[in-house]
Amino acid sequence: MLIIGITGTLGAGKGTVVDYLVKEKGFKHYSVSGYLKEELVKRNLEVNRPNLQNIANELREKFGSDFITQKLFTKTQTKNQNAIIESIRNPKEAKFIKSKGGIMFAVTADQKIRYKRIIKRAGEKDKVTFEKFKKDEKREMNSTDPTKQNLSKCILMADFKFDNNGTINKLYGEIEKTIEKII
Repeated sequence: MLIIGITGTLGAGKGTVVDYLVKEKGFKHYSVSGYLKEELVKRNLEVNRPNLQNIANELREKFGSDFITQKLFTKTQTKNQNAIIESIRNPKEAKFIKSKGGIMFAVTADQKIRYKRIIKRAGEKDKVTFEKFKKDEKREMNSTDPTKQNLSKCILMADFKFDNNGTINKLYGEIEKTIEKII
């Protein structure tokens, strides 16, 4: 059984990588955001990026920086099939996945391209101005607090990196070559 953790910048294409691996390779998908959304709904809080970050930070502070990933990893063990845990945003989460024999993927792309993608996607967390998008990303990129997001460090910890500035078919080709190497 292969576990892949996926990290990357906002709107880079993490979900596109997940979709490909689920559809073409039969992976099971486990979502950190999905877990956090459930927590927000239980607490009757609005689902938006600040609330998702706040609840994630609260859970990490209370139970450990890799708590959410551990919960999702436990679910992968009951299915006994290749799995993806997305989106890894804290270095301890990445370290946990690697400690269990998992592999980390990072997806990045140019900031303006990513902003256009999220506007087109129009998800719950995507209704922001470009200035807000940049501010959100800056807040998530680096932190000295071990319970907070640190995307730049997670990206550095990745075993495989995908620069997603091109076409979707180019990304699919890179994913396919990478999967052939590791399976």
